[in-house]
Amino acid sequence: MSDAIKHECGIALVQLKKPLSFYKEKYGSAFYGINKMYLLMEKQHNRGQDGAGFASIKFDMSPGQRYISRVRSADQQPIQKIFKIINARFQKELDEHPGISADPEALKKRVPYLGELMLGHVRYGTFGKNNIESVHPFLRQNNWMHRNLIVAGNFNLTNVNELFENLVDLGQHPKEKADTITVMEKIGHFLDDAVAKIYKTLRKEGYTKKEASPLIAERLKLSKILRKASKNWDGGYAMAGLLGHGDSFVLRDPVGIRPVYYYTDDEIVVVASERPAIQTVFNIPYEAVQELEPGHALINKKIGGTTIKKIIEPQEKRACSFERIYFSRGGDAEIYEERKNLGKALFPLVHKSIEGDLKNTVFSFIPNTAETSFYGLIGAVQDHVREQLHQQLIGAEKQNSEDLKKLLSLKPRIEKIAIKDAKLRTFITEDSDRDDLVAHVYDITYGVVKPTDHLVIIDDSIVRGTTLQKSILRMLDRLGPKKIVVVSSAPQIRYPDCYGIDMAKLEEFIAFRAALALHKEDGTYDQVIDGIYKKCKESTDQNEIAPANHVKALYAPYSAEQISNKISGLLKNDSVQAEVEVIFQTVEGLHESCPKNLGDWYFTGNYPTPGGCRVVNRAFINFVEQNNQRAY
Repeated sequence: MSDAIKHECGIALVQLKKPLSFYKEKYGSAFYGINKMYLLMEKQHNRGQDGAGFASIKFDMSPGQRYISRVRSADQQPIQKIFKIINARFQKELDEHPGISADPEALKKRVPYLGELMLGHVRYGTFGKNNIESVHPFLRQNNWMHRNLIVAGNFNLTNVNELFENLVDLGQHPKEKADTITVMEKIGHFLDDAVAKIYKTLRKEGYTKKEASPLIAERLKLSKILRKASKNWDGGYAMAGLLGHGDSFVLRDPVGIRPVYYYTDDEIVVVASERPAIQTVFNIPYEAVQELEPGHALINKKIGGTTIKKIIEPQEKRACSFERIYFSRGGDAEIYEERKNLGKALFPLVHKSIEGDLKNTVFSFIPNTAETSFYGLIGAVQDHVREQLHQQLIGAEKQNSEDLKKLLSLKPRIEKIAIKDAKLRTFITEDSDRDDLVAHVYDITYGVVKPTDHLVIIDDSIVRGTTLQKSILRMLDRLGPKKIVVVSSAPQIRYPDCYGIDMAKLEEFIAFRAALALHKEDGTYDQVIDGIYKKCKESTDQNEIAPANHVKALYAPYSAEQISNKISGLLKNDSVQAEVEVIFQTVEGLHESCPKNLGDWYFTGNYPTPGGCRVVNRAFINFVEQNNQRAY
């Protein structure tokens, strides 16, 4: 049911701590690392549909031998595409040299991609075009091994223009203003600077240029480079990078907006955006996978092991709650429990909506991502029924056998109401025809809903409400319930995200449109819009360092319930006969359910960085001026 939201990207990094021959002997294949990278990327495929990329570095190669390889794809099945390319190259070599598979080091010298250090990325673009040039990893090449830099990340920065100008002031000429390029060149600048300084010192110590090269790699301090490069970054990020000589890093933003998890032992270092991906691929327990703390970097030295370094002073942790509600796979033990709690927290509101009439209520969910929250809601229903029965049994002297029979027979009516028809494609472009086709994307189950029933459908989130209005409500109404209750496990989405989720324009949000409609009804529209616009313009024109979120004033006069009621009215059209009510999670319920991920700016407008407030104010200016463009 949810309107499609573009996800954050996903990263995967693997460093093999042993020679390839070790993995050949123990696991039966020199391709152990590449096979694990394929699985890590596929297990995070939910985070990327626009493209995928893979890069590898071979250790200890002689001059003249290729040691960096990269492959990217923007095809419909990008992960399968890039590994098909990799496997075809391997197979060609194995066919031409049948005995070479017994010698991993010889194989490494002959084929690309087979190395000890690998970086993978799945992309869901929130900025820029969806073409091969936008797909990570990005590569900055140099003849000096340690100046080669490969970068990929799950991130979005709010101050790209400022960072771009900083690069220009440093004398650089970046080829474009995209945040990935800007970040890579920023790191690259301080990498070049560090290499030059170390080389100067080594020359004074009497080393030749040839002798200096491996010593530079040993003396490079990645933590110092990252500290300088990230000094002015504003946004949410999990940034991964490889250096040509074999060092690597993963850096997390100081608020912890974007997720990063890692595992290390005496054989391997692995990093990913999702904990279950690491658990599943390496068959390790939950406790073995660690979360990288905000403002810290995991740094792997080719020689010297793995360390965790504080790069930026951590702030109050405001990890993205949307990760827990919608994006991350529900296989994570914590996320699974949190999603159930989100559903459970909604029961009092649902119980009030159906006026306590559980006997005449059917419960279901759309889409499949809402299933876990549905279990939580049903669990709360069952708890309520048990409590009612308990209270009846306590009052034994007042027992009524008929009342007890009713309670004993009462249980939530759970039905599979909608099944998506994967074969159906909306191939007609005219809007009138498309709406009718979209309304039939789901098959529905007839005969389980009575005219006296409430039909309660839980969703994970409602952003724009377009799909709900144009197809889902019409579809559910065909079942003939007296009331349709749509329940969102997420609170009302009122403000744009600027840290990696593609929610950039205020006017697209149904909650924003509902607030506007309420102001129009009250005759305060022009006054409020002009007042907010004036403050946003002043703040933007003066380039305030830490501006306020002036858009909060739009929602201030109304309660969450008033806005929900208006949303219900906006979404119900004349063709829907049933009464319609839309219920949203409360912010308090969200925080209780997801206590470790308190990032809630899309619901509350409380942005964790100054750049967030600049973005929302700019988005409001765009709305008033009818500029159909992103605010970042």
